[in-house]
Amino acid sequence: MELESNALALPVATMLLLTLVVWVTLFVTRMKYLTANKVDAERLKTPADVQALIPGDVSAAANNFKNLFEVPVVFYVTCFYLTLFGQVDSLHLGCAWVFVAGRILHSFIHCSYNRVMHRFLVYLLSSLALWVMVVRAFLAAV
Repeated sequence: MELESNALALPVATMLLLTLVVWVTLFVTRMKYLTANKVDAERLKTPADVQALIPGDVSAAANNFKNLFEVPVVFYVTCFYLTLFGQVDSLHLGCAWVFVAGRILHSFIHCSYNRVMHRFLVYLLSSLALWVMVVRAFLAAV
């Protein structure tokens, strides 16, 4: 069943909002750490400097923010492709929401208690939903 052409707009907007929330989290967390530890900004000139000076738990949100520019880019492109070529259906929409929910949960885990296997399982599930969308888009194009 084909849906309205804007059916994927809310999942895309939700991912953009998630990216903003993670950015705010990383900014607040990092600034609190830098202020509390009186770290001179000049000591943070390179990513290697940042990694050496800021502990892993403080860097979790920054690492998650970077993650949001990896696989989610494929999600954005796929959603725009499906919308542009009128291929949005209920399965694509369902997969989009599984992906988004998975990324929200992944970000929550990553930015809080950061249990790797929990993060990985959620990542795997959300990625599989995305790859279903990609394969279906390809098959519709051939």
